[in-house]
Amino acid sequence: MCDSVVAVGQETASGTTLFGKNSDRKGGECQPFVQHAEASHPASAKVRCTHVEIPQVAETYRVMGHSPWWVWGFEQGVNEHAVAIGNHTIFTNEPIEEQPGLIGMDLVRLGLERGRDAREALEVIATLIETHGQGGPALAPGVGAYHNSFLLADPAETWILETSNRRWVARRERLGAVSNHVSLGVDWQISSRDLEPFARSRGWWQKAGRVDVAAAYRDRRIPGFVSEGRHRRANDLLREGRGRHTVATFQELLRDHLDGGTVWHDDANPDEERYYTLCAHSDPISWTTASLIAPLPEDRSGPWPVWISFGTPCTGVFLPVYLESVLPPALAQGGEQPDADSFWWTLKHLQDAASEDWARNTPLLRTAWAEFEEEVEAERLEVEAAGRVALAANGRDDLARILSDFMARVVEDAIKRAEMLRTRLS
Repeated sequence: MCDSVVAVGQETASGTTLFGKNSDRKGGECQPFVQHAEASHPASAKVRCTHVEIPQVAETYRVMGHSPWWVWGFEQGVNEHAVAIGNHTIFTNEPIEEQPGLIGMDLVRLGLERGRDAREALEVIATLIETHGQGGPALAPGVGAYHNSFLLADPAETWILETSNRRWVARRERLGAVSNHVSLGVDWQISSRDLEPFARSRGWWQKAGRVDVAAAYRDRRIPGFVSEGRHRRANDLLREGRGRHTVATFQELLRDHLDGGTVWHDDANPDEERYYTLCAHSDPISWTTASLIAPLPEDRSGPWPVWISFGTPCTGVFLPVYLESVLPPALAQGGEQPDADSFWWTLKHLQDAASEDWARNTPLLRTAWAEFEEEVEAERLEVEAAGRVALAANGRDDLARILSDFMARVVEDAIKRAEMLRTRLS
């Protein structure tokens, strides 16, 4: 499960496109935030993804993103060209291919490493799907292959891409959300050549005219209330805030629990639509394990931050990170077992403590983290101003050092705050 949202520049307060995503996975699956530098590769180079090896390209771009501990790729991330991509499980009438292929998280990272804008990243993913297919465990080691949809954004344009094995379909988006079902109807703009013929050959679409993709391909055996309520809620919140969206409104959206606000209503049950909220506590199906919000500026000559959170964002904190600097090791640390040096595991333990009494503990955490986020924001503005001066005087190395030092301080302070809060809740 997962939910992504996007608002192009005309729909935001700053005029900068905003991308956001909650990654919903198994609740105990560590999802570090990792960074990979730009690189050049020889003509014969190969790259080993999660399950298959494919040819490498001559040049790959600098990227960072949330990566489940056992996966090569990203659930969501950004690259040096201000392209952001996230993927989502979707279910179609077409059985998944049995042989291993590229999983959705591999395709996110490959799209970011190879795409200079959203359209080019879309073409990268579409070509890789047609060439290598989708297959192999993606829910957990040895478990769960699935088809994928993607939300791709850059400073000027955003796209929704939905897939079924080696077939795909896409359209542009201005203000919208993507969840865990096929949602494109007859309003799609581009597709693989066989998308329509295949649907007709299977008898999924027998009407004249353009194929309604959702009507033809969507697997209706999957209960609609699992994702339709979240999709509707995200779109409602996007429309309510159109023209005024900020990083803060996107944080509020990703923390949403319907009538509970930021507090999970633990009286819901899996047979109710209200059980499946944007901030997911949907055991045993999925929990939100990481979140990302990325403003995508046209001018990237100076520092531009991306905000990330670990675990459920209702109990956690959003911190700014920078692609052009060195990430603190605690962000990239973490595996299958609890790890004292991992920020992800630190926030998972805090989330577990909060779960003893959501109604009491969540407001306490939100108050404490809101104060911390305000302190970080004030320092961020000062640090970025100093970074721009250093950049003009001494170049990008000085800027990177200033930003790296800032992130290291913030993460160290956040870890101390999380440990203190966990003690307070116990």
